[in-house]
Amino acid sequence: MGKALYRKHRPKKLDDIIGQEHITTTLAKAIKSGRISHAYLLTGPRGTGKTSIARILAHEVNNLPYDDESIHLDIIEIDAASNRRIDEIRELKDRVNIAPTSAKYKVYIIDEVHMLTREAFNALLKTLEEPPEHAIFVLATTEAHKLPETIISRTQRFGLKPINLDRVTQQLKHIAEQEQIAIDDDALELVAQHGNGSFRDSISLLDQVGNSSDHITRIDVQQALGQAPEELLSNIVHAVTNNDTAALTQALKQATEQGTQPAQLAEQLCTNLRNAMLAEGFGATSTRLMELMSGLLDVPYARNPQVSLELVLYGAAMPVSIQAAQPAPVANPAPASAQTKSPKITPKPKPVEEPELEPEPEPPKPKPSPAVRIETDPSDSTDAPTEGDWKDILEAVKSKHNTLYGIARMATPQFSPGRITLVFGFPFHHKRVSDARNNEILSAIAKEVTGQPVVLAYTLDKTSKQPTVEQSKPKPTVDLSPITEIFGDAELLDQ
Repeated sequence: MGKALYRKHRPKKLDDIIGQEHITTTLAKAIKSGRISHAYLLTGPRGTGKTSIARILAHEVNNLPYDDESIHLDIIEIDAASNRRIDEIRELKDRVNIAPTSAKYKVYIIDEVHMLTREAFNALLKTLEEPPEHAIFVLATTEAHKLPETIISRTQRFGLKPINLDRVTQQLKHIAEQEQIAIDDDALELVAQHGNGSFRDSISLLDQVGNSSDHITRIDVQQALGQAPEELLSNIVHAVTNNDTAALTQALKQATEQGTQPAQLAEQLCTNLRNAMLAEGFGATSTRLMELMSGLLDVPYARNPQVSLELVLYGAAMPVSIQAAQPAPVANPAPASAQTKSPKITPKPKPVEEPELEPEPEPPKPKPSPAVRIETDPSDSTDAPTEGDWKDILEAVKSKHNTLYGIARMATPQFSPGRITLVFGFPFHHKRVSDARNNEILSAIAKEVTGQPVVLAYTLDKTSKQPTVEQSKPKPTVDLSPITEIFGDAELLDQ
């Protein structure tokens, strides 16, 4: 079985690590001068060389030759993702005092150290504070912010950075020549871009496309990644900017036939628009393009990415004249019951007579049949809800729906005849309470409390402050005069 390229071309010494000279140079000087720390922390993105540096460091402090297949009893690697419990760390704590078998130092490499539990970190902390002279710890993690500060403060921390695109491309070209892989330079550049600063990811993709054809082109790499070709991306952008919905439909159909996933297509389009805008500068259409990019960023997280992508692109491609003719969306729709207007009763035409000075009393309306429902607009009522009504409504909600109460109490109510408008300062609260189910619950409780139909409307005002919930505390009724006679007058602090 062949060996993967990322293992075959793993660095064997510190000088082989690319893009991290600020770390390898410091470690090499420390080893040469003998100023070796008892604990190191290597942080940074995946595939940038953390594990390789840890292994090379473990061998070089012991003057041992390093090979990817080499195994030494005094170099112990621990995967914290699989050994994260306190029992494993206690076992390490017991074994760390045992002297090395043949090497000068016993080196413990703990990969993905952020996965340890809190109890395991506490057990490891004591060992890091007072380690034996023959023990060295090398901790590696991609998420340093999850480590306790007590752990970080007892190590020498080195932050690895994403590898420069040109350096990755140059190294990939060198590997391709050694492996006799014929690949175009622009294809290598796309492979390096896919790695996003991770050399391991880039070389793994090179290994994948290495057998796709005798001569690998950029199109071969795009097919391996499931990306849309540049021509298709250009057609989509051209259709959107020229308001050509027919051409956009054809381009999206072509993308579907080629098997391009909506999330991947949205990411490519967003990247291309960003690069074009940065290269050409910000012009009159920059605002429109940024709105389009913002919509494309949400596509991968949508419940239906395909429909979300189409909505974003068609919305941007719609001619401005049509957009202006569209009715503005209602940001805060009133409940369905409030939107339903009562059926209009067409009055019979009156005979042409002299105009009456006073209107005749309106004849009584006929009772509707059971199949016809006539609703009246609650806003016609002359009685307006009050602050006390709203407090009673909240209390009723609290007794039945505690979660909904916690959201509704964040609103600032405004009262008008037959209507309560709830003003929210946060989109989350506004969205949750205006949900159809929650609106139905609130409307029913409001009607039950006030004894009349009440329209509940919801608005969002980010400048609105949350209402403060006053909690009255009973004042102490104890006679404090004996105490004040001893200690003097003082302010009584609420507990």
